[in-house]
Amino acid sequence: MKFALITGASSGIGAEYARQLARKGHNVIIVSNQRDANEAIASELASQYGVTAVPMYADLSTADAAEQIYATCKVMDAEVDVLVSNAGVLHFGRFVNTTDEYLDFITALHCTTPMKLCRRFAMDMCARGEGHILIMSSLTAWTPFPTMSLYGSTKVALKSFAQSLWYELRPYGVSVTTIFPGAVDTPLYNLSQSKRRLFRSLGVMMSAERLARCGLRAMFGGRRTCIPGLFSKIAAFACYLLPAHALLPVMKIPAIRRILERI
Repeated sequence: MKFALITGASSGIGAEYARQLARKGHNVIIVSNQRDANEAIASELASQYGVTAVPMYADLSTADAAEQIYATCKVMDAEVDVLVSNAGVLHFGRFVNTTDEYLDFITALHCTTPMKLCRRFAMDMCARGEGHILIMSSLTAWTPFPTMSLYGSTKVALKSFAQSLWYELRPYGVSVTTIFPGAVDTPLYNLSQSKRRLFRSLGVMMSAERLARCGLRAMFGGRRTCIPGLFSKIAAFACYLLPAHALLPVMKIPAIRRILERI
């Protein structure tokens, strides 16, 4: 049986990817480290769309997470023809204040496990001559962002990895799409409802539903990259043109320096 496997699918963007894939008739595997939420989302999608929805608990920051997920799919005889690598955490803070434990955690979650999952499932996709992979990067992959050095660097790694993989897998009928969202209205941002509505109306922040729709459209269209939303496109273009040293004057602004010192 064919499945779409989505990591970080118990809430936010991942849950929306799973919901929209199920709506399209795809059986889905809901992967995250939130066991109860996995089961709730899977039950909802199976009931609402009549698909097979499988909850799968996994701590994606552990060294053997990808191996366990892949092995479980093999035991289930699940043919993963869509892989959505979405799981992630948002991190702000000065790098010198970041612990080694957190560095290991975010590197594994954002880079090591997604790469291992891609290797295993892409191998099967290439053998079948078809498949789709969607990898979530970020606007922070386009230019340095102070206080986001760790988060941004992992997204740069995903950008390079995914776009290189696109060239490698394309001859085998497997598409790889990298998506570069800006701010998305999810629980990752600790904002009031009024501010979230304001930012959405201004186009600064987009809904998870819209982001997932853009990402899936790009993936099934075989596109190499996707920058969803006009504001994100303008921001990415500005980041691409802006030299890194242009941030130096900004860093000298007293208010900015005070903020950085507190993080």
